[in-house]
Amino acid sequence: MKKKRKILISIILGFILFIVGFLITIPVFVINSMVNRHVDFNEIWKAEDFGIKAEHFFVRTDDGLRISAYKVDVEKPKAIIICLSGMYNPSATIYFGHARFFKKHGYATILFDMRAHGESEGNMICLGYKEFLDTKAIVQYIKNDSTYRNVPVVVFGLSMGGVTAINSIGEIPEIDGLISLSAYSSWEEVFCELMAYQNPFLAKMVKPFVPLVLFAKYKVNIWAIKPVKEIKKLGNRPALLMHTRADSQVPFSNFERIISHSPSHVETFVREGDIHFITENFTDPEKDTEYAMEILNFLEKHFSGQ
Repeated sequence: MKKKRKILISIILGFILFIVGFLITIPVFVINSMVNRHVDFNEIWKAEDFGIKAEHFFVRTDDGLRISAYKVDVEKPKAIIICLSGMYNPSATIYFGHARFFKKHGYATILFDMRAHGESEGNMICLGYKEFLDTKAIVQYIKNDSTYRNVPVVVFGLSMGGVTAINSIGEIPEIDGLISLSAYSSWEEVFCELMAYQNPFLAKMVKPFVPLVLFAKYKVNIWAIKPVKEIKKLGNRPALLMHTRADSQVPFSNFERIISHSPSHVETFVREGDIHFITENFTDPEKDTEYAMEILNFLEKHFSGQ
């Protein structure tokens, strides 16, 4: 009788371990296939095509990676805006259109490709968990440049760049303002939400294991370094969060979660439709007057008098 009970217990334990192993394997396989790469862009924009000049330079992160960046100067800038792009595309050089717009209104711009993108070093996309170190290196560069002494720093990111922007302002007190477009609230949330479109039951089963996989992969406190946590560290610094209601890449529920954890002074801009970039004129934002003025009014409200 005891022998049969032991066999039964062994079978049950074996089955449980098999199920757990299977559930862990899913996020391991999917995440590795998504992030174990260096992104080489098919399209690169040039500052000259936008009628402006840019200085190409590199910075070194605390963990030793060389990061590629471009700087568009203005005389006596009201603020300097650091621009970051998304997970796979486009190149941060797409922001030259924004840089031209900012320059016209007295704002300098630095745009950079995060680790594992373009000319920046690295062979692993870190989903925002380590990219704030790239932003930190850019902020240190700014603070070491006498041209920008006492000039406010604003971080502006799209998609995973928006995530990194939020994480950056949470981790870097020298950043003075935030603009985030289409950011996810945490990787585990958006991962499971997108999986739920195909298999809701499996998504619920997998969700508890996603943070463990991320922790093992990135070896950082992934429970703390995510937008819904970092936005709480904003303090009194101004922030503008933007999203479209039918975004198919980062569901609107992510925006709602971030807002629910945000200080009450955070400003928002919501559009109908599925426009992950918020505007269909990203290379020439002035063609979208509503979008361009929303950003400019935010900057002028908080930084024009400094």
